[in-house]
Amino acid sequence: MIILKSTIELNNWFIENLNGFVENVGFVPTMGALHMGHASLIEKASKECQIVVVSILVNPTQFNEKADLLSYPRTLENDIIVAEKAGGTILFTPSPKDIYGGTPYAEPVDYGPITSTFEGFSRQGHFDGVVAVVDKLFLAVKPNRAYFGSKDLQQIAVVERMSNERHPNIKIVSCELIRDENGLALSSRNIRLSYAGIILAQNISQELKTVAERVKDGVDMIDSVEIAKKKLKNLEGLELEYISGVNCKTFSISPENRGWSHIIVAARVEGVRLIDNIEL
Repeated sequence: MIILKSTIELNNWFIENLNGFVENVGFVPTMGALHMGHASLIEKASKECQIVVVSILVNPTQFNEKADLLSYPRTLENDIIVAEKAGGTILFTPSPKDIYGGTPYAEPVDYGPITSTFEGFSRQGHFDGVVAVVDKLFLAVKPNRAYFGSKDLQQIAVVERMSNERHPNIKIVSCELIRDENGLALSSRNIRLSYAGIILAQNISQELKTVAERVKDGVDMIDSVEIAKKKLKNLEGLELEYISGVNCKTFSISPENRGWSHIIVAARVEGVRLIDNIEL
């Protein structure tokens, strides 16, 4: 695997090795601290593409809490091992200043409910940063296909909207959410949890699974979500932010079941913010 540290190095590599012609390139954008969830994206890309570019960039414009940005794990040595083993061709590690062409800045984005509800509401400016950095990474890498994990369900909807408008030739590939052996959705933030915190956090996925099972058994979706909400709110040490049914394409808020495709949830455990979802 080749490690390229700037957009100039990346561009020069494509020119020297492919005469500047990019064909069947898969792209996996990450913020590092790679785990098996990221590895599954890289593995899928490597099966479908001739070249797989994996980027690592802790993007400052998508953090609405400075403490979260500063505490975000940086594990480059391990990331190199994970990316290479999973089939990455290039590890692209630009600095924020390089990818933004100066001081990182994100223009406000309004895509309606997909940027204003749930994650958009809870993390003001977050999707502005996501759109800004993914747009610039797409311009730098020029991939044919880009791979995103479905744990960040709302982010996929945002990226699809942005890509349709600005990069219509790039196919956005939504990949399966990966969980640990106890059902906890894999996240780079999980390493900040203690053993007790992990045990507590597992209630999130357990409740999602229970909601899906109730719905399958014919229980009303709204009632099922309300039961889970009460259960999670009563767990000491777990701070529930939201749990709701949504349509994964629109993310419009409705008190009624109108085309729900998933149940989504966000909560904090030991100060670590966790998100998860399950398809109905």
